[in-house]
Amino acid sequence: LSAQIGNMAVRSLWAGRLRVQRLLAWSAAWESKGWPLPFSTATQRTAGEDCRSEDPPDELGPPLAERALRVKAVKLEKEVQDLTVRYQRAIADCENIRRRTQRCVEDAKIFGIQSFCKDLVEVADILEKTTECISEESEPEDQKLTLEKVFRGLLLLEAKLKSVFAKHGLEKLTPIGDKYDPHEHELICHVPAGVGVQPGTVALVRQDGYKLHGRTIRLARVEVAVESQRRL
Repeated sequence: LSAQIGNMAVRSLWAGRLRVQRLLAWSAAWESKGWPLPFSTATQRTAGEDCRSEDPPDELGPPLAERALRVKAVKLEKEVQDLTVRYQRAIADCENIRRRTQRCVEDAKIFGIQSFCKDLVEVADILEKTTECISEESEPEDQKLTLEKVFRGLLLLEAKLKSVFAKHGLEKLTPIGDKYDPHEHELICHVPAGVGVQPGTVALVRQDGYKLHGRTIRLARVEVAVESQRRL
C-alpha cells in the first residue's frame, strides 16, 4: 500500500512538473511576440477599465438606444398632432367653400335674370304710358288722336322688346320656307304645297318659336306643305 501511494505521488509530481514546463514554454512564446499575458495584472486591469468605460453605471439613466427611441417617439407624436390640426383646418376650409359655393349658386338662380328684368321694366313703362292714352273720359272727337298715340306706343314697345331680346341673346324663329325640323318646329297639320312652296317645308307659322343663345326654348307651331294627292 505504501508503495502504491509512493508511485501515485511520483506520478502526480511528474505530471505537475510537465504542466509547469508547458506553461513556461507557452509564456515565453507569448512574450516573444510582444503580447501581454492574458492572466497578468496589467491585462486584467486594462480589461476592467475597458468594461467600466463601455458600460455606464445605472445611475446615469437608460441606454442611449432607448433615449433615441424616446426622442423619436416624441418627435413623431408632435408631427401627428401638427398633421391632425392641418387636416381639421382643411376640412373646415372645404366646408366653408362648399357653403359659399352653394350660396352663390342659389343667388345665381334667383338673381340670374336681374339684368333681363331691369330691361323689361323699361318695356313695362312704355306699355303703361300707352295704356294711359286710353281713358273712358276721352271725347269721341279725340279717339282718332288717341288711336294714333296708342299705335306709336305699340311700335315703340315692339322696337324696345326686340332690342331687349337681342341684347340677351333671345332670337325669334321665322321658319317660313325652311325645311321642317322636329327639333325646332311643332307640326300642327299638313297643307297642300302651292306655288313657290316646296313639299316638306314650312308653309305657315301659327306661333313663333324662340332660341336663347342658340338653344331652342320654344318650338314654333307650324303647318308643313306636302304634295297634293291626285284623284283617280
